[in-house]
Amino acid sequence: MSSLSHLEHGGPHKRTAIQVHGAALAALSFQSLGIIYSDIGTSPLYVLNGLWPSSGSAPSKEDVIGGISAIIWSLTLLPLLKYVLISLQFSTTEGEGGSFALYQGLYPPEEKDKDSDRVLTGDSINRPTYSTGSRLKQAIRGPLLIWSLFGTALTMADGVFTPAVSVTSAVGGIAVAKESVTQQIIPISIAFLVVLFLAQQFGTGKLAIAFAPIALLWFLGLVGTGIYNITTYPGILRAFDPSRAVLLFKRTRDYDLLAGILLALTGCEAVFANLGQFNASSIRISFCCIVYPALILAYLGQGARLIVDGENVVQNVFYKSIPGPGGGPLFWIIFVLAILATLVASQALITATFSLFQQVVNMKSFPPLRMVYTSETIQGQVYIPAVNWTLMVITIIIVGVFSDLTKLTNAYGFAVATVMFSTSALLAVQMRYVKHWPVLIALAYFLIFGFFDGLFWGAALKKVPQGAWVPLMIGVILMVVMVFWTWAKGLEEVFDGANRQNLRHFIWREDQVMPNKEADEAEGLEGREDKDEGDNDPIYFYLPTQTFSGEDEGVSVGKRELTRIPSMAVFHKITAGPGVPHTFVGFIRQWPALPQLLVFLSVQMFPIARVDPKHRFSVVNTRSVEGCYGVTYNLGFREHFDIKTDELVEVLCELEMQYDPKNCDKIISSIKAVSNSATHIVPHYHVVSKKVNVGHLSFAVNYVRKYLIQEIYRRLATMFPETANWLTSADEIIHVGINATI
Repeated sequence: MSSLSHLEHGGPHKRTAIQVHGAALAALSFQSLGIIYSDIGTSPLYVLNGLWPSSGSAPSKEDVIGGISAIIWSLTLLPLLKYVLISLQFSTTEGEGGSFALYQGLYPPEEKDKDSDRVLTGDSINRPTYSTGSRLKQAIRGPLLIWSLFGTALTMADGVFTPAVSVTSAVGGIAVAKESVTQQIIPISIAFLVVLFLAQQFGTGKLAIAFAPIALLWFLGLVGTGIYNITTYPGILRAFDPSRAVLLFKRTRDYDLLAGILLALTGCEAVFANLGQFNASSIRISFCCIVYPALILAYLGQGARLIVDGENVVQNVFYKSIPGPGGGPLFWIIFVLAILATLVASQALITATFSLFQQVVNMKSFPPLRMVYTSETIQGQVYIPAVNWTLMVITIIIVGVFSDLTKLTNAYGFAVATVMFSTSALLAVQMRYVKHWPVLIALAYFLIFGFFDGLFWGAALKKVPQGAWVPLMIGVILMVVMVFWTWAKGLEEVFDGANRQNLRHFIWREDQVMPNKEADEAEGLEGREDKDEGDNDPIYFYLPTQTFSGEDEGVSVGKRELTRIPSMAVFHKITAGPGVPHTFVGFIRQWPALPQLLVFLSVQMFPIARVDPKHRFSVVNTRSVEGCYGVTYNLGFREHFDIKTDELVEVLCELEMQYDPKNCDKIISSIKAVSNSATHIVPHYHVVSKKVNVGHLSFAVNYVRKYLIQEIYRRLATMFPETANWLTSADEIIHVGINATI
């Protein structure tokens, strides 16, 4: 077996975390302001009115100080300590963050030998796999998968409510200056949202360049107004004393206040979920230097004004606390900044949602969707059209239905609290099994942060009847889809791998002995392969059939001659791994003819934007059958699947010249003669549910299993084919139907 590798040995085979320093790190930190932090940064628009509704009376001085204290320490413990300082250490090797990334860290996908994709012979095709880790870790794998997918699904649901709440809150400020347009708040908000979603196709990088300056001006505005307002009542600085927060709940015994304080934390999960679009250092710099100080000053300033001028300010705490007259120049400057900032805030969760869908699609936990990579350097920056338009439609419906801002915020907080608790649980497990920290550290982390997350989750849970059922419903639906797809796709891939065959055991020449699996195992991967004499002898394939007679089982083997036809066929290997794909077996059995040029193609994505054309193909010549090649098609993440036959043929000819320079003319002429018409052959699995025996429940289980696999998964797999993004003409693709009993 000879080979020609057109990609440098040892080059990157998978995506890695973003590594930048100096000016590049400063630029990335600046960009993160416009993508990550504008969600939590726009919380001052509605948090205090979430605590004390505009329809109620103004709170007392001690209640205001206690409420601001609770907000300050919540921001310190959760966004700053838990997410920025701790969680960012737990990304995947590819730099991804979020609930599903934590699961991947615990149970990383199996490392596969990429070169094995081009191995068509040898008896190492079905290697046994062994579980690693403790029995407890393996026992909790299923529940943790469901839990992480639920957390991921709720973060996606958060991507619906963030634009709805943020934009509506900002636009609502116009009623402070002009009450006559109060009824137009919803239509104006929808118009802004449509523009925002239309802009997503320009990509994260370009949007960050436009949004980051807006976010910076917004945070500077919060700093300026906050400092000014603090001077009206410096006593508000007593809020830095955490006992004030404790006394608030002891005095009022109002547990529901936590649901309002939770609104100050909305967007903190985006800090972790957006990690793949930036990196830990850039996120930490921007939060610690700009975001955290600005938020603390903003809430202190609003609290001071609420104490000084309570009855007036409580009507709309944010806009009423802007220095100067209502409708004055500063008011309109802040209003415009608020509108722009909330559009940017919406971007944070939309971008995070794209990242999360990229993760679950790549891990085959969601139907394949078309992803548009928008950066030449950062693979994590993607735009997913189907997700974008779906988010837009649902968000507009939410804004229209939840016309009352109070109902919107009730629905908003539940998803945030649930995701925070999910992250704490997964982080604690990672500390023990990935970082290998002592059990006491993991347990202490979960008890401390799980306690605070649990408090917020309990308060948000009480809001389910008042609107929080909506994100819960969206999250449950998405989770069910992801769990179902993970299960069904896994069964299909197990079938695909189990039905790979050694080419040597399926096809042989007249001058060779019948296939002998035991002999191959003794000789190894390279045994009995190169035998050039007799190339004109007939080629046969065998048809093994199992027969059952009572308790006796037998295998009868027959042979059938194959006719070589002057054509080129490309058999696609949908899943990675050695051996001949089941597509080829089914094709030969239906049409007993062997193309003159036979290519078994697998695809490998590299963590670079574009692969040099001279490194496009990696090729192995399988000498057991003349004209048979194993090929890997190398792609960068911004490139489309578009095989150029002339480039492939050139590589095949170059390989033959290297293998036998003196006697290669005949083979090269044969390759070029049939290369004008290439046919792509891909599998179309007609999935069928196999029967399982689970005792008395067998009938019910098999009925449900059959319905899920044959009625639902089969239809979805047809709607979302693996070949949807190919640029190859449909006239050149043959789908070979194969019954897959899974």
